[in-house]
Amino acid sequence: MRTEAVDRITLIFTRFDVDGDGYLESEDFETMADRVVAAAAGSDDEAKAAMAAGFRGFWNALVSNLDTDHDGRIDFAEYTACVIDPERFDGAIGEFADALAALGDPDRDGLIERPLFTALQTAIGFERPQIDALFDFLGPDGADRITVPAWSASIKEYNRPDKAGIAGDVLAHGAPA
Repeated sequence: MRTEAVDRITLIFTRFDVDGDGYLESEDFETMADRVVAAAAGSDDEAKAAMAAGFRGFWNALVSNLDTDHDGRIDFAEYTACVIDPERFDGAIGEFADALAALGDPDRDGLIERPLFTALQTAIGFERPQIDALFDFLGPDGADRITVPAWSASIKEYNRPDKAGIAGDVLAHGAPA
């Protein structure tokens, strides 16, 4: 597995471990969903419900596939399996990615403006320099907007162990040199 993939998975584990106890639990995903939905200024109830369902679906896929000791929570060692075998999670990650990207596009024009992107990423727990580097990596247009498909695709490729030089690396390490 590439070092970049390990760095990405470590970063996202710490973001999803909302209470910082070293385990992913359903409460972490509910809290994260609530934060992200609250940050979705202007999004309709349908988009917010889809985002909450995306978090729940991702959690359910993780716990049903990775909880090897059946304690109802996922430790870091268990979580790394989603990078080792990402195809097992394509459906749940795809639903999550599409819902998050759609939440960033409340007017449904296919574009996500930087302020809302920043609010959503901040709700997930990323820092402003990481957020700006990711947005810039995704190629904003002259009006400082990225496309919904670009963001969704970057989320979907995040857990790929064979990938490097991707948007997720920018979150883990900042802007490329």
